[in-house]
Amino acid sequence: MRELFIYYRADPAQRQLIASDVAEFQNRLRERYPWLVTRLLQRPDLTDGLETWMETYSADRSLRTDGVSAEVQADIEQHAMVIAPCLSGPRHVEVFVACAS
Repeated sequence: MRELFIYYRADPAQRQLIASDVAEFQNRLRERYPWLVTRLLQRPDLTDGLETWMETYSADRSLRTDGVSAEVQADIEQHAMVIAPCLSGPRHVEVFVACAS
C-alpha cells in the first residue's frame, strides 16, 4: 500500500498558522476521500532554529487496498499550497510501500 510522508521546516512563529491550516485542509481531504488517514506531527526540538513538521497520508485498509494514488497525492499538494508562505524551504515528499502487514 502506497503511503506518503511529507516533511518541511518552518519558523516557530508560524506554528499556529501551520497547525490550523493543515488541520483544515486535511479535514477537507478526508471529506473528499473517506478512506484517507492523515496525521500531522512535529519534532519536539528545533534544528537550526526551525521546527520540523511531518504530514502522513495512508489508506484505511478496510476501504482501500492500494493506498494513496498519484492523483490523490497531486490533490494533497494542491491543498498544501496554502502553507507555502509559512515554510522555510520546500516540502519534501517521500513515498513508501508496506513490506509486511
